[in-house]
Amino acid sequence: MKIGIDARGVNWYKGTGIGTYTDKILKYMIQTHKENLYHMYWSGNNYECFKSDNSKILMTSKKYHKFFEQCYFPNNLKDENIDIYHIPQNGIGLSQNIECKKVVTIHDLIPYILPETVGKGYLIKFLKEMPRIMETCDGIITVSECSKRDILKFFPMNESKVFVTPLAADKKYKPLDKSKCRRLIRKNYDIDNPFILYIGGFSPRKNVKSLLMAFSKVYRKLPEDYDLVIVGASKDDIHLLKDLSHDLNIRSHVKFTGFVEEELLPTFYNASSVFVYPSTYEGFGLPPLEAMSCGTPVITSNISSIPEVVGDAGILIDPFNIKSLEDSLEHLLNSKSLVEKLISKGLNQSSKFSWEKTSEETLKVYKNILKI
Repeated sequence: MKIGIDARGVNWYKGTGIGTYTDKILKYMIQTHKENLYHMYWSGNNYECFKSDNSKILMTSKKYHKFFEQCYFPNNLKDENIDIYHIPQNGIGLSQNIECKKVVTIHDLIPYILPETVGKGYLIKFLKEMPRIMETCDGIITVSECSKRDILKFFPMNESKVFVTPLAADKKYKPLDKSKCRRLIRKNYDIDNPFILYIGGFSPRKNVKSLLMAFSKVYRKLPEDYDLVIVGASKDDIHLLKDLSHDLNIRSHVKFTGFVEEELLPTFYNASSVFVYPSTYEGFGLPPLEAMSCGTPVITSNISSIPEVVGDAGILIDPFNIKSLEDSLEHLLNSKSLVEKLISKGLNQSSKFSWEKTSEETLKVYKNILKI
């Protein structure tokens, strides 16, 4: 196959689910399936690891992205006789002038489901372009059965057009020396107490407010003096969360780290006593999978795609019921046997996901669309 891929998202969305997804599937396909040609449209640096005898990298400019999307890409795909063109970033930038087969990855429909949690500019663009993207593409890849149901709900179509390829945790998310990880966190972040961990964004749908409220009610009931550690860049609603921690009189027990480099995240997961992720909606939800891969017990939501990822390997709670989260924290942290059980189950569950599998399934989608 001659496969065209809009790889600009590797740099444009670095550190996000879309950026990671594009990076991982591309690397695996190039390295493992050398029978195919990978024709990549790139923006920025860091392309050396994608160079191969079976890849071709074409540089583009972010400043003139509309010209590339509407004029250069369609003509170049035709000139290069590309079989199928893949846009991983929710199909944004798909031109109607492209003549070869077209597949898009729609990670979620959050702008349709929770529009109040999305920036105005992106919301307008997403709502304007998505109906045309859905209609003109030849196939849709999404990351969970939950997201597939959402797509078919808002855009009725033959469900055979929609393919599910679950995501995966990077291989760096693995069990490490817990004591060493705790020492590193203590040294670099001045966190001495055992801690409950949250990693993720601060959009209202992430529901960190409920975590703070549950922690305020339960921390005195725990067997040790626990802190709540909240990892993430200082944006979105984080100032409201900091104010709330003051109002709840738990500020001395809540540590906001700010942005943490991705390479350090496995250390945080391994150093924590439990990872909590009370999100009210996820297209997939990588953090619980990353935590389980590190051998950390997980408490997370029982709605949207998260149960598909966690299975019975975590404690699933109603994210709208703070008492449920409070009780789960108290029960887990007072039960060593439950902790050990969830660690074992989590490692087993997380082993079912890998970027190799995601990439293999993606290639199967290409072949299905091309009927080869």
